[in-house]
Amino acid sequence: MKAVVQICNGGTIYEPVVEEGISWSTERKGSPSKLTFKMVYDDINIQEGNAVRFLVDGQNVFYGYIFKKSMDRERIITITAYDQLRYFKNKDTYVYEGKTAGQLLQMICEDFYLRAGNVENTGYVIPRRVEQNKTLFDIIQGALDITMMNTGVLYCLYDDFGAISLRNIASMTVPILIDEETGQNFDYESSIDSQTYNQVKLTFDNEETGMRDIYIVKDSSHINEWGVLQYFDTLQEGENGVQKANILLNYYNRKTRNLTIKDAFGDIRVRAGTAPCVQLKLDDMTINNFMVCNSATHTFKNEEHTMTLKLIGGEFIG
Repeated sequence: MKAVVQICNGGTIYEPVVEEGISWSTERKGSPSKLTFKMVYDDINIQEGNAVRFLVDGQNVFYGYIFKKSMDRERIITITAYDQLRYFKNKDTYVYEGKTAGQLLQMICEDFYLRAGNVENTGYVIPRRVEQNKTLFDIIQGALDITMMNTGVLYCLYDDFGAISLRNIASMTVPILIDEETGQNFDYESSIDSQTYNQVKLTFDNEETGMRDIYIVKDSSHINEWGVLQYFDTLQEGENGVQKANILLNYYNRKTRNLTIKDAFGDIRVRAGTAPCVQLKLDDMTINNFMVCNSATHTFKNEEHTMTLKLIGGEFIG
């Protein structure tokens, strides 16, 4: 395995001597991908804002920009770089109507001079939305949440080596297997304490009738088993209350389970949003299907490449 870091300052490209322990991490939502590494100071001129590329065996892995650097007494520099999604921490106010989440993303990229890549058609048209003084992450996630609640489809926002992309998670499977041999260790937890709902109640203030429309769906068997765990929300103009309530009940009416795979054999195709195949026997269930990575941290050290994954899918909600 050959891991290479390149730093571009103006027209000069440096390939610094990097110490062991490069880390590349991604989150499925709300965070940019991050690259951290340590390099030997060698009188090279690097500054915040310089572009950083990370390649493994000639394959593109990360493209971003230096946001933080520090140096210790041994003259070892620690670099932290983020991809374009770091700029989604900017705050702004957006008022939009008649747009899909994908169209909103394209608009945000144009407004902030960011390069867009493969942005899929998310289909569901959001009638009207006011997002005031929120981060761009929160604004686009709000649109993606509305899309999921009305269609049942999850999308993943990520930076694909310098091009912001939005893809249906169903199309992001990767042909690798994680089992008790390829995953060195794992942590597993099940709960009904959060993100579990067996009754959904939605309301809409109907201006035409002057009445409040109420939509309730429930699972009586799980209510008998767990008690009433209610999800409540209000509807926006144009939303289908019956359809949305049923989609939400189908999504949340289950135990929440958290599964973390530790120090699995690394594969650069695996990042947050992708779905490797998992085969594991747990205390109350057996997993044998594709699971989505909620987060992925890759470590490159001593010619070894390992990854730690937090997984969702099926009864694993994130």
